[in-house]
Amino acid sequence: MSTLDESTREVAVTAHDLPLACPRPGAPLWARHPRVFLDILKPADGTVACPYCGTVYRFTGERPKGHH
Repeated sequence: MSTLDESTREVAVTAHDLPLACPRPGAPLWARHPRVFLDILKPADGTVACPYCGTVYRFTGERPKGHH
């Protein structure tokens, strides 16, 4: 996971972070909710929001080729 902006709750992720699940490992106890996997590669703009907490994940870098 590259960066976390607490003011907007936006997280930049790379192919190394896949498969993507929210909350992320190491999240503080107050930010915990049921774990949900997010398909960040499907939207054309490479962004997806968590349905529980609203954190926006934005894919950056080269997309993986084939299976990851």
